[in-house]
Amino acid sequence: MKVVHTDGAPKAIGPYSQAIEAGGFVYCSGQIPLDPATMQIVEGDAAAQARRCLENLKAVAEAAGTSLGSAVRAGLFLVSMDDFTAVNAVYEQYFPGKPARTTVEVSRLPRGARVEIECVLFKG
Repeated sequence: MKVVHTDGAPKAIGPYSQAIEAGGFVYCSGQIPLDPATMQIVEGDAAAQARRCLENLKAVAEAAGTSLGSAVRAGLFLVSMDDFTAVNAVYEQYFPGKPARTTVEVSRLPRGARVEIECVLFKG
């Protein structure tokens, strides 16, 4: 196993890695919409927060030597399913390969985020 780390994504806010590479896959931890420079939640609606989450995941993927285009699975966690359509509009710009996916509504996310996104990438 190899730990993946980049300064292009927020530092972990708990005892976990940004991603772990193992067996030809990169398992990316969930990203909330933290700006990596300030470690603060970005302002804006769920779409703006989803974009920051995905930019963070993109930076982690690149640090692992791959891209979001190699995603095989994604998980979305939304504080409100009312944000589903807006988040999907942003999501499809980052995952053109349409990986398998789960989307669930949760009661809370860290630091008051409205969105968290995780993924598994195939590196081969």
